[in-house]
Amino acid sequence: MKDIKILQNLFSAIEGYISTDKEMEIGHGESPEELIALLDLEKSGNREDPQVLSYWIDKYLKYCVKTHHYGFSNRMWAGANIPSIAGEIVTAISQTSAGSYEAAPVSILMEKFMIDEMLKLVRFTDGEGQMTTGSSNANMVAMMTARNLFSSRVKSAGLFGQQELYAFVSADAHYSLDKTINILGIGLDHLIKIPVTPKGEMDIPILEEKIEEIIRLGGNPFFVAATLGTTVRGSYDPLPSILELKEKYGFWLHGDGAWGGSAIFSDTLKEKYLQGIESLDSFTVDFHKMPGTALICNVLLFNNRRGIMDFACNVGDKSYLHRKEDSGGDYNLGAHSLQCGRKVDSLKWFLDWKYYQKEGFGERIEKYHKLAELGEQIILASDELEMLVPRASFNLCFRYKVKDNINEFNRELRNELQKSGKILVAYGFIGQDLTLRLLLTHKDMDEALLSDFFKTLIDAGNKLRRLYE
Repeated sequence: MKDIKILQNLFSAIEGYISTDKEMEIGHGESPEELIALLDLEKSGNREDPQVLSYWIDKYLKYCVKTHHYGFSNRMWAGANIPSIAGEIVTAISQTSAGSYEAAPVSILMEKFMIDEMLKLVRFTDGEGQMTTGSSNANMVAMMTARNLFSSRVKSAGLFGQQELYAFVSADAHYSLDKTINILGIGLDHLIKIPVTPKGEMDIPILEEKIEEIIRLGGNPFFVAATLGTTVRGSYDPLPSILELKEKYGFWLHGDGAWGGSAIFSDTLKEKYLQGIESLDSFTVDFHKMPGTALICNVLLFNNRRGIMDFACNVGDKSYLHRKEDSGGDYNLGAHSLQCGRKVDSLKWFLDWKYYQKEGFGERIEKYHKLAELGEQIILASDELEMLVPRASFNLCFRYKVKDNINEFNRELRNELQKSGKILVAYGFIGQDLTLRLLLTHKDMDEALLSDFFKTLIDAGNKLRRLYE
């Protein structure tokens, strides 16, 4: 009975949390010391008392950042879709690992179904894929696979005595590529970062120059990662131009679509931003970002490489767990994953897909794109705001205009908005310039709410400017 009571209290708390999203505040950005005092983590209660759990759940929900608030635009995700939340709860209750078929048959079949759906959507032929713990992990598996293919001995002998390998990324690529090349033992000096154009895209003539330089030095240009929606600016590296170089030099071309890869759901936006995607060697996209699936939900796809994951990742004696002679042996997805235990992410992904369908996700992504266009128009028409760089796709990089100490002012403005509990907006840097970075990922965001966002921000900026003056 205690277990049932705990769940009853939990669902009551969840219902209250979700139903007050329009009235609640995001959070006030307390310091660690302030929050420790508010939480009173040393407080104890009666052993195995359901009310103790209710107390701490209420505390958590009270002081956590309300990511499903309309003013939360601090990350590339916001509150999760309800179907995927239901999937998350069900997978927690069913408590299993998606590593072997015998322990998780339903989730594995759902995962393989969704991977096949994605392969068809991206138009990869004779491909395969896997769900990973996020695009950082997916980028690493993609580079590891390319490494093992380009040097047949590296999987057994390591990098010792091998031709030196070099990877190429945009200067604005995600830092997970730095982590990847470090973890794989290739070395940070072997990650060549290509400058970007004024549009924020990888400079293709410089990329070819660097590839030629590495070849002259006796190195192997084995891997290029095209960023499909950079973190700050939202820029897409030009796939058609990079594919021409791939044809010429034979490197593995990976598409990091963690953010902007969601354009695949819209035929219009896919044509605009992802021309040539069907010719990539690998591609990753996060469904917990613009599509809104509960964290974390990622897929890595391989093109024309059936069996490549088994080649790249399957090592060691796993006979205690994975046996091909068993029924479902070919469905033991943990055998070609970096992890043994695999969180069941497929159900929430599957439920979202069945509920919204491809058309629903396409409409959502197109709405975000149109709202980004509207937001740019609002900024350009404003006397107080300015675009730091032109909009590349979905991201809006802007700031409040002041004559002096503009970086300091906009950082303080952002902090004041957070303290108010109304807006938590992201910020970053383009060169030495601080930019406020608006990311539209709330499924219920509309023109009225977007206008309210800018009005609140401008009002706060005007108030702060008077203090500065």
